[in-house]
Amino acid sequence: MYSMGCPSAWWALLVLLLSGIPGVHLAKCPKQCLCDQIQLTVSCVNKNLTEVPPTIDEITVKLDLRGNEIQTLPTGAFKHTPYLTHLTLQRCNVRTVKEGAFRSLGRLVFLNLANNNIEILYQESFDGLTSLKQLLIDRNRVEEIQPGAFSQLGFLNLLSLTHNQLVYIPNMAFQGLQNIKWLRLTHNSLNYLATEAFAGLFTLTRLSLDHNELQFFPTETMTRLPEVTRLDLGYNPMTYLGEETVSMAKVTHLFMDHMSLQDLANTAVSLSPNLVHLDLSHNQLRVLQPFSAGSLKLARLNLAGNPIYCNCYLRPLREWALRGKVKLLGACGGPAHFSGESLEAIHPSELRCQSQEAMLKAEFEEQMRVTPPPTPEPDNKVKCPANCACEGDTHHSSCENRGHTKVPRGFSPDTRLLDLRGNDFHYIPGNSFPGVAEVVSLHLQRCKIVEMEDGAFNGMKGLVYLYLSENELTSLSPSAFKGLPQLTYLHLEKNRFTTFPKGAFKLLPGLLALHLEHNSISKLEPDILIGAEKLRGLYLTSNSINSVAPRALDQASDLDTLHLGGNKLNEVPTDALGKTLTLGELRLSGNPIRWVGPQAFQPLARVLKDLYLDSMGLEKMSKDSLAGLGPGLRSLYLEGNQLEEVPDLNSFTSLEVINLADNPLLCDCPLLPLRIWIEKVNLKVRATCAHPPELRGQRVKDVHVFKACPGGENLASSPTLAPTKTSKTPKSTKSKPAHLNAPRQVKVVKTKSKGRKSQTPKPAVTKKTAKRSKMA
Repeated sequence: MYSMGCPSAWWALLVLLLSGIPGVHLAKCPKQCLCDQIQLTVSCVNKNLTEVPPTIDEITVKLDLRGNEIQTLPTGAFKHTPYLTHLTLQRCNVRTVKEGAFRSLGRLVFLNLANNNIEILYQESFDGLTSLKQLLIDRNRVEEIQPGAFSQLGFLNLLSLTHNQLVYIPNMAFQGLQNIKWLRLTHNSLNYLATEAFAGLFTLTRLSLDHNELQFFPTETMTRLPEVTRLDLGYNPMTYLGEETVSMAKVTHLFMDHMSLQDLANTAVSLSPNLVHLDLSHNQLRVLQPFSAGSLKLARLNLAGNPIYCNCYLRPLREWALRGKVKLLGACGGPAHFSGESLEAIHPSELRCQSQEAMLKAEFEEQMRVTPPPTPEPDNKVKCPANCACEGDTHHSSCENRGHTKVPRGFSPDTRLLDLRGNDFHYIPGNSFPGVAEVVSLHLQRCKIVEMEDGAFNGMKGLVYLYLSENELTSLSPSAFKGLPQLTYLHLEKNRFTTFPKGAFKLLPGLLALHLEHNSISKLEPDILIGAEKLRGLYLTSNSINSVAPRALDQASDLDTLHLGGNKLNEVPTDALGKTLTLGELRLSGNPIRWVGPQAFQPLARVLKDLYLDSMGLEKMSKDSLAGLGPGLRSLYLEGNQLEEVPDLNSFTSLEVINLADNPLLCDCPLLPLRIWIEKVNLKVRATCAHPPELRGQRVKDVHVFKACPGGENLASSPTLAPTKTSKTPKSTKSKPAHLNAPRQVKVVKTKSKGRKSQTPKPAVTKKTAKRSKMA
């Protein structure tokens, strides 16, 4: 029996034995690195490497490259290590991830890119990572996510993008994440979320959006998240939650702490029936009404850190909490005899109000007790006009709903966010905002504005977001936006425009998104976008547009998104699309278009990715109506029409989403091309027969009538999805460990289908997405 006390002898014997076995030899190891040939790991930490070492052994499973100077990850950077499961690249000063940099890493499950300098996530940055489960991109400089960036990460469970520079999430930004469970977007500068920003995330259960710049609850965006149970929104500058604001069927834990909430409707969470824990701690709430009956499951309400005034106005809430056994966390902020007392310790009968005179006196005494006598204003005190609230640490100033009839003046020059919504300005004279050149976001919604004088915003050189929604504007002067060189997002929806404000954008060289939804614009005349040559998104949903001139959009050569839904067009504006050579998304939903003629979308061949033709009453489409769109089109929405047959879709090889629901399809031989196409593609196609009567309600893919048609003899009896393509195992001259030679299991993901009120259907199985440019 061998002695176990001489490990060096054992090692020498093992080396000797291995050297005698053909095809087996000691693994390669870069000279700067530490290699463990038993655990198959390589560590090259803090070695000042400028590229991925090409001599790393092919069978390496874990690779640690932290603390190097690999500024660019080129295409095929890891082609020599196809068996990696864990890759760490923190603090490598990575700036650029080239297309296909990770393409050979089909077995990788963990990738850490934290603490680098990545600014843009390109469409195919993560191409090839088909098994990845965790992706960490924290503490970079990400300011843009291009659509399709995550399209191949179908097995990803965790995506973390904290501490970056995101200000806006575009539609479909996370498309392809079919198994995502937790999305972390904390510590960014998010100010706006597109309605479909999280569309397709049907498995997401936790979303972290705390420490951002969201000023209102994104109700429409959140309704697209049917499985989220925990939502973190703390440390956002929201001041009010309106009626039925939170509509999330499965959310159980909602965190809205450390915000600026001053009031919320008692029905704010009534459409979230499973809510158990609501955290409203550290806001500015003084009085809170009992929540409506829709919140019967609520068991814990955190009000700590609010200036709750414990008098008769709090009694209904305290009684409601006792009846529903809801635990109230927090303490009274007044009056004096209750100050600091736990809310749970006070019986409702103790919550009384004195006479009005006594109550006012008590409040005055309380204020004098808590607030020290006035002292000379220190130099560093935040400047703030009367009847407004200003915060120095966040650089936010708010005069929301304060009844102002003139724009207040005297804000701190460091103000970044200025909220003036809900006042009665009517008229905005020139130079209304002196001394606030650093304001990034200006809110003037619901201010009854009828007219703006030339140069009203003069001097606001840092303004990026301007919200003029829900006012009474009918026209704009050509010099209305003078002095706004950085303005990027302009909101003019829900005003009273009857004609497009042509010429008003000549002084906005940086304008990317123009919102004019819900006005009464009747037509689009030639050259309406003069001065807006860089425009990427034009939103004209729900106007009264009945014609689009052939040269209407000529100046917007970079236009990527055009929304014309809910208007009065009776034909596709083909001629007007001739110069929109980068248009990726076109929405014509809800227009009374009954016929789509041949070559209707030919100007958009090879560039259009998403086409919405739903809910139009469409009766017929020419067989060449979609000519030219085939290879590049990613989604096609035709639901809610009157189509009995559809054009041949055989050339549509990149489709990820198609919806033909609620059409009276005639399941007979003219529909055979659709039936054959459905069998060939790896997609869930929502198409049912309406005729003949005996087939009504059956799925097109399941009926057998097509077998009797010429060319239908070889149709499968039970159609199935096309076989999944798997990557080939790289060739190697070495013997591989047993676990690497084992056959790889491919998980088949079934997409759940649940009804929801939205014009955007759920994406089905995601394929490789064609590259496109999208508004950041």
